Amino acid sequence: MEEDSIEKMSNGLSHLFMTVFLHYFSVFMVIPTITDIIMSVICPGKDECSIAISLSGIQHAIVGLGSLIIMPVLGNLSDTYGRKVMLMVPLILSIFPLVILAYSRTKYVFYAYYVLRTLVSMVCEGNDHSLALAYVADVVPEGRRASVFGVLSGIASSAFVCGNLTTLFLSMASTFQVAATVAIIALVYTRMFLPEPLIKDQISAIGTEAVCLLEKAPKNKFQLFKELPSFNDVLCLFRNSSTILHEAIVSFFVNVAKVGFESSLLVNFSTSH
Repeated sequence: MEEDSIEKMSNGLSHLFMTVFLHYFSVFMVIPTITDIIMSVICPGKDECSIAISLSGIQHAIVGLGSLIIMPVLGNLSDTYGRKVMLMVPLILSIFPLVILAYSRTKYVFYAYYVLRTLVSMVCEGNDHSLALAYVADVVPEGRRASVFGVLSGIASSAFVCGNLTTLFLSMASTFQVAATVAIIALVYTRMFLPEPLIKDQISAIGTEAVCLLEKAPKNKFQLFKELPSFNDVLCLFRNSSTILHEAIVSFFVNVAKVGFESSLLVNFSTSH
C-alpha cells in the first residue's frame, strides 16, 4: 500500500511539473514581444513612450487589488472542489488573451487584449502558482515539501528561460500562435493526466480543521457566496496566524521588487527602440 501511494504521488508530481512548465512557457514566451506591440500601437515612430510605462503601472495596480480579493476565494474553492478543478481555471482564462493577439495586433485589437489581459491576470497571476503549491502540499509529506517547492520554482524558471529563447527564433505573429497552442496543450494535458490529489471528503475534513482560523462574520438573510471568505475573514486569518502574516509581508515585498524589475525592463526596451 505504501509503495502504491508513493508511486501515485510521484506520478501526480510529474504531471504537475509538466503542467506548470507548459503553462509558464506560454506565458513567458510573449513577454519580450509585448513591448514591441505596445511601442508600435501606442507610440508609433517614437523612441520613447511614457504612456506605455503609465499603462503598465495602472495594469499592475488593478491586477494587484483584484488578486487580493480573488486569491483567497480560489483557495477556498479549491478546498471544496479540488486543486485540479481550480487549477484549470487560470489555465483556461490565460488562453483567451493569447488567441486575440494571435489573430491580430491592430490598435483596437490590442486595446481589447489589454482590457481582457488585465481582467484575466486578476484571476491568473499568482493563483496558478499558489494552487500548484497547494497541490504539492496535498501529496507530499511535510518533511519533503520544501525541497519539492524548490523543484516547482525551478521548473517555472526553466520555462521562463525556454520561453524567452524560443521567442528569438519566431516572428511576432508566430510567437502568439505558438504560445496559444502551448497554452491549449497545457489545459488538455492537465485535464487528461493530472490526478486530483484529494477526494472531496478528505478536503472537507481539512477545511473543518482550519475553520478556527477563519471566524465567519454574522450571516445575512441573503448571501450569494456564503461559502466564500470575506475580507474580514482574511484579516482574521492574519491576526490568528503570525506565520501566514509574515509570509504575506515577505510575498508583498517580493512582488514589489518583481513589478519594479518588469517596469525597468519596459523602460529600457522603450528607450532602446
